[in-house]
Amino acid sequence: MNIPSHIAIIMDGNGRWAKKRNLPGIMGHREGVKAVDAVTEACARRGIKALTLYAFSSENWKRPKKEIDSLMSILEKNLKNECRKLLSNNIRFNVIGRIQGLSPSLRDEIGRVRDMTAGNTGMILTLAINYGGRQEILDAARAACRKAKEQGLDADPLSEDDFTDFLYTRDLPDPDLIIRTSGEMRLSNFLLWQAAYSEFYFTDVLWPDFRARDLESALEEYTKRGRKFGG
Repeated sequence: MNIPSHIAIIMDGNGRWAKKRNLPGIMGHREGVKAVDAVTEACARRGIKALTLYAFSSENWKRPKKEIDSLMSILEKNLKNECRKLLSNNIRFNVIGRIQGLSPSLRDEIGRVRDMTAGNTGMILTLAINYGGRQEILDAARAACRKAKEQGLDADPLSEDDFTDFLYTRDLPDPDLIIRTSGEMRLSNFLLWQAAYSEFYFTDVLWPDFRARDLESALEEYTKRGRKFGG
């Protein structure tokens, strides 16, 4: 089976999962962690080179403070607990987004796990935290302009490849397959530049219920697509 090199997932449906069971919303997020573990391990076993998960968008700050605090606590705790598993599975950890907007303790934990797994040579697991696709493009444009100004260069010859070097994902290939759970069919400001030629797979499965079998369904559908990249 022809498998994608890079899979990106919009993990949607945690709140609806909890609501269906008359549980507090935070329980959906906690259950979603199990899906993250299952899918990460399944992708690593499948030989996927990169997995990017949309964990917290720049728009998610609009949610109630109590929910945001709980989400950040779950993220930080999970990083502490999962580092050993990442090491044993030869997975390199990465984060994209405006990291400076996160709490010092979460930034420290991100840095610790990133440093500890830096020597791993297997799959790259990237969490998009405080991430927005438009913000990424804007940050890249500003960085490109700063470099041109500092070096006295003309910005006109700037190519797409040159611009890509200023993106958060500069060290990652563009995603071959983008999966969104819960039945919604939109990108929600996720990897807007990188998704130009991605294949999309939408499923009604809520993220906390998403497991390896659901990943296999997405991969099976992916193999049926004819990717021409405009040719």
